[in-house]
Amino acid sequence: MGVPEISVDELASQMALGAVVVDVREQVEWDEGRVKGSRLIPLGEVATRVGEIPTQGPVYVICRSGVRSAEACDYLRTQGVDAFNVTGGVLAWLESERDIECGTR
Repeated sequence: MGVPEISVDELASQMALGAVVVDVREQVEWDEGRVKGSRLIPLGEVATRVGEIPTQGPVYVICRSGVRSAEACDYLRTQGVDAFNVTGGVLAWLESERDIECGTR
């Protein structure tokens, strides 16, 4: 696929500047723990909900480990979205000892 990637450290810096983060995991995974401020659009819904994703500026896509988010980025880039895959996903975010939100919104 070869989509551009960003580390969780770089993501944290971008989030401090108001970055858009899209989480492509399933609802149950997202409820268990997510990067604060991320938007849930499960991978299976990305194509039908692509209009909800900004085309101005970069969008950072995350999943559990980076596989589903890479697939989403590949598709989003064909739709004109400047999408970046978060390397290592939520697992890397947790490993870096950053906070997560839990529960439904």
